[in-house]
Amino acid sequence: SRAAAGLQERVRDIPPARVGAVEQARTQLTAQTDELTALLNRVSTAADLLPSMLGGNSPRSYFVAFQTNAEARGTGGLVGAFGILRATGGAVSLDERAANTGLADDPAAAVDLGADYAALYPGTSPTGRWINSNFSPHFPNAGRIWTALWDEQSGQHLDGAIATDPVALSYVLGATGPITLTGGETVTADNVVALTESEVYARFDNNDARKAFLQEISSAVVTQVLLADGSTTALLSALGRAVDEGHIAVYSTHPEEQTKLAGAALGHQVPDDDAPYAAVVVNNASQGKLDYYLGRRISYAAGPCGAATRTSTVSATLTNHAPAAGLPAYVTIQAGSKNPGPPGTNASLVSLYATRGAQLEGVAVDGRPAGARVGGERGHPVFSLEVSLAPGATSTVTWTLREPAVAGTARVPVQPLAAAATVTDSVPPCRP
Repeated sequence: SRAAAGLQERVRDIPPARVGAVEQARTQLTAQTDELTALLNRVSTAADLLPSMLGGNSPRSYFVAFQTNAEARGTGGLVGAFGILRATGGAVSLDERAANTGLADDPAAAVDLGADYAALYPGTSPTGRWINSNFSPHFPNAGRIWTALWDEQSGQHLDGAIATDPVALSYVLGATGPITLTGGETVTADNVVALTESEVYARFDNNDARKAFLQEISSAVVTQVLLADGSTTALLSALGRAVDEGHIAVYSTHPEEQTKLAGAALGHQVPDDDAPYAAVVVNNASQGKLDYYLGRRISYAAGPCGAATRTSTVSATLTNHAPAAGLPAYVTIQAGSKNPGPPGTNASLVSLYATRGAQLEGVAVDGRPAGARVGGERGHPVFSLEVSLAPGATSTVTWTLREPAVAGTARVPVQPLAAAATVTDSVPPCRP
């Protein structure tokens, strides 16, 4: 991994070539070394963490959340089902699998995540209610809440938490092959996302039956991974892609392990440094399941580095691709929405996590000035507002900021929802 990182630096120092064929080769080499470095970084982190986390020294237990990102949350989606993963000496099993109806709320078990966190989500009991437990995109917050709530509910102390979703399951099925359910239905890499995020709601009127069906799929995929006898390379590539895109995240209650996870893609943390940062986070505000149809285009642009501060803009263009008719009422419910619309209207709390020290100069929705609630998390200012989209509608939220002209490469992390987002950034890097 260290050797690959050194090679990556040397390749990036190669100046652009004037000869087309040479420049094409330089571009290809850069892409190949970037891919190699990322892969070996993941392998290095895994080699460092897995022996202890898989029970090499003592038995381990983890809460596994199967997120439903048809209803968006900061870490991806609502916790729709769960299991307890147990590991002893490298032998792994998934036990106590159940739908989210097997999870008990308990505000008394609340984790203190600070005044800023409590102020971001007023009146929602985000540290005591499972349904609101992962509003924040900072995965260790969700991990702390989940392990504390499970401890209170079951009396079992956990060693951490893992989250995944149907998109990750699709990548895994692409490597391991399809699964066959007890009823004979085949679930593949090509149909698992649509099946679990959309079709299942039309198929099952009974919530318990639907949850049992989803639980069977998620459990079967995890079991297939644990028993995989196919291509290790393909499975590693699939898991790596899921990690890179945020569809798998890991938290450890052991401080030394969590410190290592903090610097890895698996940790999915909101950073605690001052480098340029723009994370657009969507939380469903209506309890519906319309985020399966949500399209996103995100851009981050900033001015030059000549002064102590510079103007920047972050834009999020959201499109509701849901059909205007034909969806079940359970999918299109608008409970709690401040601006209810026709059936299929999707209400979202849209938040920008900005660079540390950034000041909001204005926010607009489709060019019209709008108000935003101002908060903060991990030193980053957070600017939030609700956006409602009728079926087929598109809306653009633009934040104008005055932010410090600080050193570091701009980061625009993408929230792991059902559909991928398009991201562009034009933020000149400033020297230290």
